[in-house]
Amino acid sequence: MKSWPSLIAMFFEQAETLGEKPFLWAKKDGAYQSTSWRESAEIVSALARGLKALGINEGDRVMLCSENRPEWPLAHLAIMAAGGITVPAYTTNTVNDHSHILSNSGAKGAIVSTKELGHRLVPAATQTGGVNFVISIEDLGLSQSPGPDIHSWSSIVEKNKAEPDSIADYVANISREDTAVIIYTSGTGGAPKGVMLPHRAIMHNCRGAYDAIQEYGLEDEVFLSFLPLSHSYEYTAGLFFPIFIGAQIYFAEGIEHLGKNMAEARPTIMTAVPRLYEMMHGRIAKGVKAAGGLKEKLFTKAVELGTKKYENPGSLNLSEKITDAIVDKLVRDKVRGNFGGRLKVLVSGGAPLNTDIGIFFTALGLNLLQGYGQTEAAPVISVNRPNLVKMETVGSPLFETEVKIASDGEILVRGDLLMQGYWQNEEATNEVIKNGWLHTGDVGHMDNNNYIQITDRKKDIIVNSGGDNLSPQRVEGFLTLEPEISQAMVYGDKRPHLVALIVPDGEFAKEWAKETGNSADLADIIGNDDFRKHISEAIDRVNEHLSVIERVRRFMLIDEEFSVDNEMMTPTLKVRRHVINGKYGDQLAALYGG
Repeated sequence: MKSWPSLIAMFFEQAETLGEKPFLWAKKDGAYQSTSWRESAEIVSALARGLKALGINEGDRVMLCSENRPEWPLAHLAIMAAGGITVPAYTTNTVNDHSHILSNSGAKGAIVSTKELGHRLVPAATQTGGVNFVISIEDLGLSQSPGPDIHSWSSIVEKNKAEPDSIADYVANISREDTAVIIYTSGTGGAPKGVMLPHRAIMHNCRGAYDAIQEYGLEDEVFLSFLPLSHSYEYTAGLFFPIFIGAQIYFAEGIEHLGKNMAEARPTIMTAVPRLYEMMHGRIAKGVKAAGGLKEKLFTKAVELGTKKYENPGSLNLSEKITDAIVDKLVRDKVRGNFGGRLKVLVSGGAPLNTDIGIFFTALGLNLLQGYGQTEAAPVISVNRPNLVKMETVGSPLFETEVKIASDGEILVRGDLLMQGYWQNEEATNEVIKNGWLHTGDVGHMDNNNYIQITDRKKDIIVNSGGDNLSPQRVEGFLTLEPEISQAMVYGDKRPHLVALIVPDGEFAKEWAKETGNSADLADIIGNDDFRKHISEAIDRVNEHLSVIERVRRFMLIDEEFSVDNEMMTPTLKVRRHVINGKYGDQLAALYGG
């Protein structure tokens, strides 16, 4: 495999080789239109010159806040080419979230896409200070005022297209050890930490991904990007791995248009999170049941025989093989057609995949490989291999990646994939990287095939089914600041959204009972709809200051307190597990409708 000194050198060389071939695809006037590799390189160079003119020097940070679209990778590559470091931001970030990241990273500039996003980012940049400019991809509808100068993307690019090429010299000086990106991720304390990923870490991931799936035959591949590029999983697997193999990237219009976009893009490789499979599983099951009759019987048979093939390869008898060939044409071909009809492999990551759902899609003829990783490892650590899929595991370590199990069962990782550390946080860095080994906080073991099976989480972090890392302590801390709430326990690991157990404040409950003439017994109070409205209003107040993925959607009131960590006033990990697996497990599941 070709080895490059940096990600940006890799991009420019691929652009030179692939020239007029399509690279980035996005919808315009209702149809997908492409930007070629050559045109992309020209835009990147022009924007990089513009960034230099705006004062970006080696090592300066620039925030990037945009939905997935061609300008996202072009902006990031331009920041890199100018010698700067990109700081991606989630489109769900609040003004306060942006303020923290801008201040912590010391960003000198920002690039933002839409008016909606700009109206949250620009006030944060103004409050923070130190942000000299904002480049807007679309018109923000904001007049120049105290704060950063606002420039349009088109004016910067057009102005600098004709300027002499001064970027090649900067690119030549960028090394594998330089920081390519700072990705902010939640910590157990709630304050996001900036993970510094060098070029070598991301290229190590790309080389490892190539090694893992090359037997599918990697040629002119097509990706469909819909997970946020600000997430390390999509950043590496959905952007730089395609550049690494010279692939095309289609940008989806959003999760609600994913089915239509898959039919249009006809991807050959897709990276997704378990939440997508959960949604599709539910949709498919509902449709099959509604169809009934012969269609339902054929579908059930396809799943049954596919499951048998997965669990016991080569176990079908002659009659079953004939039936399997029939349902492959009548059922599985339609399922594959729903993904565009030419999908080679689906990779699941970002959160744990339910084993039964993984087997379900495998039985329906899709090559589904589950992987595992963390932002601190750029992020992929391991993945299943095509010739041996064990859905209950997260596969074997990537090429040239060392994994060992500590005496307490914690999974430790070493190799070029590791971060340089947390931005300006040596203490936190030293807590997770010890003697060159990343301490993942996950507990597990390795089987006789060197496949990793994760059995527990050592660290108290929720990973929802969309792959987002959330700190339950952060949300619980905000909830218990409300006068109506004494204790809160947030739940949502592997789930689509957060729910909560709420213990009402005793004094507030008594006062409410006195004023309304109701029973003062807490068990009676929590069953009262009017009282419940007060708690709901308190949760709504908290939700207003949280990002979309942190908001509590449903809650259940309970009339007894549970033990807490006195210092944090939130449930300890031990208590959380006991509550989830024990007394309130069924009620928490019921909040999701099951």
